[in-house]
Amino acid sequence: MAAEAEAGEAVAPKKSRKLMIIGAAAAVVLLAGAGLYMFLSAGSASASAAGHGETAHAEAAAPSFIFNLPPMTVNLNSEGEAAPAFMKLSVALEVASEAVMVEIQPRMAKVVDAFQVYLRELRRSDLEGSAGIYRLKEELLRRVNVAIYPAQVDSVLFKEILVQ
Repeated sequence: MAAEAEAGEAVAPKKSRKLMIIGAAAAVVLLAGAGLYMFLSAGSASASAAGHGETAHAEAAAPSFIFNLPPMTVNLNSEGEAAPAFMKLSVALEVASEAVMVEIQPRMAKVVDAFQVYLRELRRSDLEGSAGIYRLKEELLRRVNVAIYPAQVDSVLFKEILVQ
């Protein structure tokens, strides 16, 4: 009987250890399932909220107006280069309202002049890659906003860029 008691005591810790391992595994699976559910439901909720936010943002945003500038062809600075370089550029200006379009109309000669002066100092190497085009866009935006102050242009849009 003493041997049976010792065997029973040895079986009890093994069973309780197995139960603890099974319980821990079940808890991990349960937590992982709950975490996955929260993750997926939060993702779909944020996606639907973003969809609603985009709709609300689109409704709240006023329509923009596009003002086309005449195409410009300029000689680029070809100092130190064998062949002269030319650039043909077509630009549109994005403005917030029709009133801004009417306000900047008489100042377009200043805008074209500011663009021409800046563009003639560029080199072909200044326009290489997307970084060069981005710098060109930002500089043109800055110059147009200086020329038409206090009116404001939201964005400069390239319609055509050709460098030869």
